[in-house]
Amino acid sequence: MGVFKKEIEITTSKDLQTVTSSFENFLKENGWKTQSKVEGNKAIVQAQKAGILRDIVAAERALTFTMEDDNGKLKVNVGVSKWLMDLGVTALEVIFLSELFIFVDVPEMVWNEHVEKELMQQLEAIAQ
Repeated sequence: MGVFKKEIEITTSKDLQTVTSSFENFLKENGWKTQSKVEGNKAIVQAQKAGILRDIVAAERALTFTMEDDNGKLKVNVGVSKWLMDLGVTALEVIFLSELFIFVDVPEMVWNEHVEKELMQQLEAIAQ
């Protein structure tokens, strides 16, 4: 098992709210269940993809994107975490300071690697 977490930096002229809502809309249009929150210069987007195996094995897990806007540089981390039940009322600072990402087994990591690459490319396209 290993921690599945990647980090990229995207140069953008768009504000964080626009990038977050556009990315979340893309995910929803492609069959993902999502939730998001933007607070100041930080945002989080969680996404779950339905499917028989995914529903049984990893129902409580989500691909989680944390974003931090640093004057035109968008720092993005993506990894597997638990689906946050109280995202709407939880302060993002608390989430960013906690150990959000979890350990996953190899088959899940391979699936996530493929999906993560595709979604990170889409996020870069949205932000630019």
